[in-house]
Amino acid sequence: MQDWPDGRLAVFGEPGSGKTHLLHIFAMRTGAVLLRGETLGGLAEPPRQALAIDGAEAADPEALLHRLNAAAEARVPVLLAGRAPPARWDFTLPDLVSRLRAITSVALQAPDDTLLHALLARLLADRQLVVSEPVQDFMLARLPRTGAALREAAARLDHASLASGGRVTRAMAAGVLSMIG
Repeated sequence: MQDWPDGRLAVFGEPGSGKTHLLHIFAMRTGAVLLRGETLGGLAEPPRQALAIDGAEAADPEALLHRLNAAAEARVPVLLAGRAPPARWDFTLPDLVSRLRAITSVALQAPDDTLLHALLARLLADRQLVVSEPVQDFMLARLPRTGAALREAAARLDHASLASGGRVTRAMAAGVLSMIG
């Protein structure tokens, strides 16, 4: 945060790329107030702690400008998240556009194989599903390479496993995959 120019940073990427997860980690570690862009409105008290704004491109322009100005005046960091870089957000308020263009932004790239394997294993473990490595590999080779797709697959596999009352098999996984995209 102390290395962020003007105490501001934006992360952007496709849905399921981890933006919200990063904002939650940031909020947990710093005590930041986590806000949603689409619910951001009105004038607020000057912030006393860091701000994390998810879906910032959907914010009311005047409310977002006020938050950025108040945070700069209070010298508290701001982490923004959106689907595109802030310079490409669809705002017309000149002061806001200039501030957004000045924010350093970082693209969240598609996850690599190692991260996908770890994420799928964690999602399955969270649901207390025991799935063999070969079945996990089978699934990963056929699923879209997004966190959202892995979450959906784990949820559907959990439901299928509960419905059948049996262990997770490759055939069960294939059936689940046929329902996803």
